[in-house]
Amino acid sequence: MLLRYYTVKDYGVHEIIIQKSRFIAQIKRAETELEAQAFIQEIKKKHWNATHNCSAYLIGEHDQIQKANDDGEPSGTAGVPILEVLKKRKLKDTVVVVTRYFGGIKLGAGGLIRAYGKATSEGLDAVGIVERKRTQIIHVQIDYTWLGKIEKELRASEHKIKEIHYLDIVEIETFVDESLVKSFMDWMIELTNGQCALKQGETVYIEEIL
Repeated sequence: MLLRYYTVKDYGVHEIIIQKSRFIAQIKRAETELEAQAFIQEIKKKHWNATHNCSAYLIGEHDQIQKANDDGEPSGTAGVPILEVLKKRKLKDTVVVVTRYFGGIKLGAGGLIRAYGKATSEGLDAVGIVERKRTQIIHVQIDYTWLGKIEKELRASEHKIKEIHYLDIVEIETFVDESLVKSFMDWMIELTNGQCALKQGETVYIEEIL
């Protein structure tokens, strides 16, 4: 599992007009090739009367699944430019379909490459990019006398509080970057003069909008 990577925030649509042709970028996160292909088929069904539904996706920890489809446009002028934008943005687990409704003016190979690249790039900006970070939930158990100090320190730090449980003692669940777990636990011990109990919980990804 990667410590951190970039992907799209969610599903989104963005349209641009170039030389009277409509280019509609439809973008979604997809963690498997099956999900990506299902999304492409869904868009093709929705825009069955479009001139082209060109697509590309990039999936896997090491980008091991990469596909590009020109859907009738001249070879290399649509799917590959879409894929190249995904690579340039260093995105993972992302599928893009750019639907084109021809407006009557031919763009030529260079014009098509620029148009599909631009539609993809602007579509990604509109949908939004997130950084996913692998974190471990650390359970910090303290006496109520330490709550004010510890909560203040945590909220001023890079770590995010997941939840606070107010029981016989206080338990603060905190998301800690996996590479910082040891230093975080040492920090908690130092802040409380050793008067805390620490337990490592599950590993999860958290997302930060860029």
